[in-house]
Amino acid sequence: MNELMPRRARRGDAPAIAELWLHARRTAEIPAAVHGEAEVHSWVADLLLPSSEVWVVTDGEELVAMMALRDESIDQLYVSPQHQRRGHGRRLLELAQARSSALELWTFESNSAARHFYEAHGFSQSGPPSDENEERAPALRYRWRR
Repeated sequence: MNELMPRRARRGDAPAIAELWLHARRTAEIPAAVHGEAEVHSWVADLLLPSSEVWVVTDGEELVAMMALRDESIDQLYVSPQHQRRGHGRRLLELAQARSSALELWTFESNSAARHFYEAHGFSQSGPPSDENEERAPALRYRWRR
């Protein structure tokens, strides 16, 4: 297996991060994004990158995974569908776990693949589902402690 290592995202990565985010969401077991492509591109460039610690994994010139951290929260973690099950998400999650003694995240209740992934890496569900998100779909809070 090719061990591609995470690196901090750069401003120039914004278009590729937005495209990865859109593509991964379209193929996941989650509700459709409520924002269009142009809005997502603006959000990544103008809000996500400046306000979060964003990490990416690239394979050559192709961005294949991304994670956004803010304090003790994993706000986004997506792997390109054609690059899943190659350890990219695991490496990003391990990086977050190495940098913090506690983490939390939300994932849609319908996203069984993500739920299994987080549970396999020591996260536990915390509390009942909530639909207080833009998609108005049930989501679960997961927490991890070292």
